[in-house]
Amino acid sequence: MKLFIASDIHGSAACTRLMLEAFEREQADKMLLLGDILYHGPRNDLPELYEPKKAFELLNGYKDRILCVRGNCDSEVDQMVLAFPIMAEYALIEADGHSIFATHGHHFNKHKLPPLGLGNILLHGHTHIPAWEDLGNGLLYLNPGSVSIPKGGSSRGYMTYEQGKFTWKNLDGDTIHELVLYCQ
Repeated sequence: MKLFIASDIHGSAACTRLMLEAFEREQADKMLLLGDILYHGPRNDLPELYEPKKAFELLNGYKDRILCVRGNCDSEVDQMVLAFPIMAEYALIEADGHSIFATHGHHFNKHKLPPLGLGNILLHGHTHIPAWEDLGNGLLYLNPGSVSIPKGGSSRGYMTYEQGKFTWKNLDGDTIHELVLYCQ
């Protein structure tokens, strides 16, 4: 199974459209969204073409292919218009002998780790900065960055996961980084 992983859309219809084009181009089986779907939050500038109504209409067309966790900007009001569940704080995904703890990053992050064993992965958004970091003790921290409001000099992007390999790409599909896991 191929996963398409993205975070921090923040209501940008333009970036949602580009993300969905990338999802189709990648021919992924599922899309994993790491929160902050519709609202931009008080600390962020408005993203390009901020149209949350259009963004949720576009996303709802993919409702059976989306897995999602709640971000700090997501609310029950957002859940009322989105046709896929968004209110889970985290998801545990088993892939190729690794446990992936997927969350937004505002509660659990590299500074406040969830209970993870050796060889497992903490995957979150929230920072808007792509990351691939060894935390020691066989733990990895991975972050796809942001679809709409990149920070830290990064570009708008996403990640894919397939057969033990994570790949970070910008929304145009250019590869930024690859990480191959040891698969058990």
